[in-house]
Amino acid sequence: MSPQPTAAPDAQHKNFRFRCIGCGDLSDAAGQDFRCQRCSDLLEIVYPASKDSPTAAVHLKSTWRERRLSDRSLDRSGVWRFREMLPSLAGDEQVITLSEGNTPLYELPRCARITGVPKLFAKHQGINPTGSFKDAGMTVAATFAHRAGFAWVACASTGNTSASMAAYAARGGMRSLVLVPEGKISWSKLSQALDYGAVTCQLRTDFDGCLQLLQKLVCHAPVYQLNSINPFRLEGQKTLAIELLEQLDWQPPDHLIVPGGNLGNSSAIGKALLEMRDLGLISRLPKLSVIQAEGANALVRTLRESHGKKLVSLQAETRATAIRIGNPASWKKAVHVIEASGGACEQVSEIEIARAKAEIGAEGIGCEPASAVTLAGLKKLVAQQFVRPDESVVLILTGNLLKDPDYTIEFHKGELFPDESDATSKDSLRLEDSLNVLRRPPVILDATLDAVIGTLEQVEKS
Repeated sequence: MSPQPTAAPDAQHKNFRFRCIGCGDLSDAAGQDFRCQRCSDLLEIVYPASKDSPTAAVHLKSTWRERRLSDRSLDRSGVWRFREMLPSLAGDEQVITLSEGNTPLYELPRCARITGVPKLFAKHQGINPTGSFKDAGMTVAATFAHRAGFAWVACASTGNTSASMAAYAARGGMRSLVLVPEGKISWSKLSQALDYGAVTCQLRTDFDGCLQLLQKLVCHAPVYQLNSINPFRLEGQKTLAIELLEQLDWQPPDHLIVPGGNLGNSSAIGKALLEMRDLGLISRLPKLSVIQAEGANALVRTLRESHGKKLVSLQAETRATAIRIGNPASWKKAVHVIEASGGACEQVSEIEIARAKAEIGAEGIGCEPASAVTLAGLKKLVAQQFVRPDESVVLILTGNLLKDPDYTIEFHKGELFPDESDATSKDSLRLEDSLNVLRRPPVILDATLDAVIGTLEQVEKS
């Protein structure tokens, strides 16, 4: 392997410092584990304090809008277009980009009727180069890894991170190492990492075990870590919120609802909201709420059992593989942004996830299972009257439908919940009926015109 670079990417001409989220200690450089040398808590990136200036805010909005007409690769990126809120670079040629970002904001009329919330939208991060929100963070983190001279980058992953990291490493001429839990990752996601040339290791452990091993590895080998504990990742991911507010003409929604796995994305979005408010780009904060699967509900339990003071970890289990994480690294950051914005944290069942995923699919946009927790969670927040019908809501969809096609096929064929057909109680039968309404299994017919017309007539009657 090539020699160890002398330091993690803190670079020259920087406009930022690293700050510990625990003790608040400030430093100009970060170690390979991105933890505070004093108290071992995670680091975040902070910028020089600037006063709220309406003139400055107007200038930023105008600059970002004008860049949308530019042909420069830096401006075609929906991340680097907002570079005034990112760590500074010495030159454009150093940026590793696949024109990420620029993701659509969709109205959800069908889901609006289901939830009783007319002003319902989805910001779809699955419309990124590798099909997930990870690309927004990876362009920044990979760029700074390359700038610091690293030949190898690595990640532990439930799928989306590995696909994104491998793509950006290949684009930047670096080699990549992927650690994934054996048998607990969608092959659709893993196939991306393989195609992009990653050295892929399936470990006999879960995601948390993969991450623990990676953190040991980077302290003993010249390998740069690209998981979300890397604060450069979160700086890129926060641009999702900036782009969203620009799409809403800088009028914040009442609620933002985000899936919760390792909790880096919710932390990044919350960080962006706080920074935009401090810069005068927005006048108020939306309430940021995090939704988890019942079988991977570490943040829910942490808030309920320890009031956000101590992480309650667990052995995670859910078919929504992107959020199958029981020991989330960024839990403290997530607690902070939920409390700062007045948001909530809720959990949803596997069946609630499956139903919500099919309902989003019926809008014609689709998403991976982990994204669907947002709609399932919204239903609960409406029932609890935390979200009112007259309020505006944006769901953050984090991954593309094609990230986990096996899940979708099993749902529509009635094979996702194998015990479902054995149910005899009224509640179970009612639940089965509600899922059957959403299922669209393939129909096998004779190759005749009458057979096809008969099928159409049967569907119209149902």
